[in-house]
Amino acid sequence: MLQFRKRHLSEEKYEACAVFDVNGDGVPDIVSGAYWYEGPDFAKKHFICDVLAISDYHDDFSDYPMDVDGDGRLDIVTGAWWGETLRWRRNPGETGAAWETFDIDRCGSIETIRYLDIDGCGVPEIFPNTPGAPQAFYKLVRDEAGRGTGTFEKYVIGEGPSGHGLGFVDVNGDGRADVVLSGGWLEQPADPFGGPWTFHPEFDLGSASVPVLGHDVNGDGLVDLIVGQAHDYGLHWYEQGRSADGSRTWTKHAIDMSGSQFHDLRLVDLDLDGEPELVTGKRYRAHNDGDPGAFDDIGLYYYKLGGGRFEKRVIDYGPAGEASGAGIYFWVQDLSGNGYPDIVAPGKDGLYLFENLGPSEGERS
Repeated sequence: MLQFRKRHLSEEKYEACAVFDVNGDGVPDIVSGAYWYEGPDFAKKHFICDVLAISDYHDDFSDYPMDVDGDGRLDIVTGAWWGETLRWRRNPGETGAAWETFDIDRCGSIETIRYLDIDGCGVPEIFPNTPGAPQAFYKLVRDEAGRGTGTFEKYVIGEGPSGHGLGFVDVNGDGRADVVLSGGWLEQPADPFGGPWTFHPEFDLGSASVPVLGHDVNGDGLVDLIVGQAHDYGLHWYEQGRSADGSRTWTKHAIDMSGSQFHDLRLVDLDLDGEPELVTGKRYRAHNDGDPGAFDDIGLYYYKLGGGRFEKRVIDYGPAGEASGAGIYFWVQDLSGNGYPDIVAPGKDGLYLFENLGPSEGERS
């Protein structure tokens, strides 16, 4: 059992975060919403810019680091539901200076955003999950020296509304990452920028997590799907199989039905045993008061995987204000230098850091 040291970094209620070196001192910092927290102790908070607040939401469901303008400093890519706009914030490079915000595209309401280097160029493409609009992605335009120019090219790969849920999974085993949506998957062609993406409506994942994860859960050589219900109870895996005629089948299995609002998931080797663990938790009051289980106790968990089984380990659990969930976009990275990945967990319950101390003394080899 891994041991974690919990630190409550801030009462701020932004639901996304990221870790990167904001000020160029070689030390990772934490970014969340309108502020960044200076490493290595994250005690000093710096203002980035005002973020639109609507009810108990903030228009910031992603804080992804990317050098958009090619000046050598990492900027922030963001977007959310209410503003209906994909944006980036320019890192001024000077602590205390204002971060200017630029619109990339008015693409529709954004649930959250994920990123995939689809062509191996070293810079990931931007995939917003826009439930009411066709799936699209955005490629950073770079100059001859490979530097970002501050502009993006848009590629629309879906036809109907995307639905709630998004993931990158090589469903058919051809070596290319496909795009999984709540109602099926878009098959990546040989040319992801020019070829048509074929939609396969093979399942209905409901209000699925972002991301939907791909992993061979039962070891049969076929990639399965791991899916949280973002606005209801339930965490499941969908077993990929084959029918007698060779067509693809999906069988739903429960992982954990005790919690609701599993909005964000990660597969990461937390204990350094060479095998990934599933990390997730509750997005506290994801739709404010509207979701089943909105006011249940909240928690952050990891699950040991093996032979089709998921063994749950509790990192934190309890009432809001005493325990933490996972928000809409949490971050996993070693911040202490001990080699074990730590967890930065934002949310309407505040911003927390869980320092991974490794196994308890009795379990150390």
